[in-house]
Amino acid sequence: MLSLVGVGVRTVSFLRIQVYSVGFYADLNNPRLKLEPSMTPDEKIQEIVKTCACEIRIVPTRNTSYSHLRDAFIRAITTRLRDGRKDGTTTEEEAIEAASPIRKLKTLFPNTALTKHSPLDIFLYPPTPGQPRALTFRDLGSIESDWVAREFVLHYFEGEGPSPALKEMVIKAIESL
Repeated sequence: MLSLVGVGVRTVSFLRIQVYSVGFYADLNNPRLKLEPSMTPDEKIQEIVKTCACEIRIVPTRNTSYSHLRDAFIRAITTRLRDGRKDGTTTEEEAIEAASPIRKLKTLFPNTALTKHSPLDIFLYPPTPGQPRALTFRDLGSIESDWVAREFVLHYFEGEGPSPALKEMVIKAIESL
């Protein structure tokens, strides 16, 4: 069972326009989840994403398009790939293996509108030994890639993330775990 861990709003800073609300859900009752009091908030978030089923729920606050979200998602994941290669957190093998799932991710989104208040649920399945993790975009399709699935969710918590309020609320929620 997934629990709501935090919510926030994505704002385009230079225009101060709220684009979408975002929620982060996770299975915090997963027996494989091992959080230690000595872990930093970022380490706890990484452990939750690495170990548990998670969901990102995006609810547009204005009419948008799937292609607009797709472009933002692809930009975020390719930036994480580039930065990971630079700082050594992503291996050459992971980068090569991520290429095909990233191409597939580009094809999942229709050229149609995503109307105001219509949720887009993005579900990260828990790890299964010997299987790549699946990242499912409700009603659109799935990709299977440990790296892409994990890094897609983690990008919401990199730096300030797309929604600083989301990251702040998640950190407060997991402090006592």
